[in-house]
Amino acid sequence: MNSKNKKNFAYQMRQKQEKIRNKFMKEGVMLVAPETIFLSSNIRFGKNVVINPYVVIGSKVKIGSNVEILSFTHIENATIENNVKVGPFSRIRPGAILSKGSKVGNFVEIKNSRVGARSKINHLSYVGDTTIGKSTNIGAGTITCNYDGKRKNRTKIQDEVFIGSNSSLVAPVIIGKKSVIGAGSVITKNVRKGSLVLARAKQIEKKKYK
Repeated sequence: MNSKNKKNFAYQMRQKQEKIRNKFMKEGVMLVAPETIFLSSNIRFGKNVVINPYVVIGSKVKIGSNVEILSFTHIENATIENNVKVGPFSRIRPGAILSKGSKVGNFVEIKNSRVGARSKINHLSYVGDTTIGKSTNIGAGTITCNYDGKRKNRTKIQDEVFIGSNSSLVAPVIIGKKSVIGAGSVITKNVRKGSLVLARAKQIEKKKYK
């Protein structure tokens, strides 16, 4: 593509985006600094939706009512239900469903997973091929280890679970209702309902090491 064609293409894209933005703003979607926001024409928005600067929302996205998308978030082929807050710096990938009242915070990636009602993943986590129940808290640095080198495996986290920070959940695995995973644990076996599980290497201290 020569420079003239590139300029024409860029101009057409700007015109197309301006048209899409204006359409959604007329329908009541609040775009903060709209010139920085990039949208697909087939997004479905509910009422009282706020999109902050530097957000990209791709094709086949459904967004419910009373939703706020914070800056530097990328969403594609996903469903966001009512009363959800996303971002900043979140990546919501295909197959993600964020249920009513859930929260996904900064530097969180969700793929092919359902986040249950009122559940929270506030920061620095990867959740892939996972079902999360209601009112569950996923601590910072939690990873679902979904790929074994040959196939993708699923993780199931039930209702009212607390996952401590910096935990790795090695799929396939089920984390039972109202259980607690201690921070820094690597979980490779199913966890029973109401259990506390710790899976850490023993800390060793060498006195007068130097």
